[in-house]
Amino acid sequence: MNYSSTEENYIKAIYNLRGNVQTVGTNELADVLDTKPASVTDMLKKLKSKKLLHYEKYQGFKLSPEGRKVALGIVRKHRLWEYFLAEILEFEWEEVHDVAEELEHVSSRKLIDKLDEFLGHPRFDPHGDPIPDNMGRIQSSSQFCLTKLPLNTLVEVSSVGSQSSEMLELLRHRNILIGTKLEIKRRFGFDNSLEVKIRNMASFTISEQLAQNIFVKYARKA
Repeated sequence: MNYSSTEENYIKAIYNLRGNVQTVGTNELADVLDTKPASVTDMLKKLKSKKLLHYEKYQGFKLSPEGRKVALGIVRKHRLWEYFLAEILEFEWEEVHDVAEELEHVSSRKLIDKLDEFLGHPRFDPHGDPIPDNMGRIQSSSQFCLTKLPLNTLVEVSSVGSQSSEMLELLRHRNILIGTKLEIKRRFGFDNSLEVKIRNMASFTISEQLAQNIFVKYARKA
């Protein structure tokens, strides 16, 4: 079954709010989608009638198994298009999200499977998020927030939290990308900022807010 772009945006937003494992409130969803709670309620009723949602009185909505399947399909398309835009068309990583938001509504399953094959079945998008396979399976990875990193420990950037164009632009300006290896050299108690060292570069300071959006995994020293 095909769904409208608006319906798909709602389904994906619920999924991103962990609405596949816990309930999501109307007001919470309205904030994310920047719309009125009354409009959200109308759409949720529509999605429930299509058996994409379960409703728990006084708690909210969460995706049904069919809703989760649809959500993973949308996420798969979005992240594959992001990978295509970044790796093949050489968009900067802060540019790909908005374009992929439009392309994710392409309904052709064959096109997406061909795209996946053409790209070599990538497992992660340019921001480090896992790409569901054609069965909806997601590869998990062990990672943790940069703020939890001990001093002088080499790690590799594996994903980013916020994917706002402003934050991604700042990370690129700082030469912090997926795969970048770095260490924390010092913590400043005044504002919890961090002094970071990337190989062959002078140390520099990043804010706590930025560090909270950087996720890493342990790296081997060359």
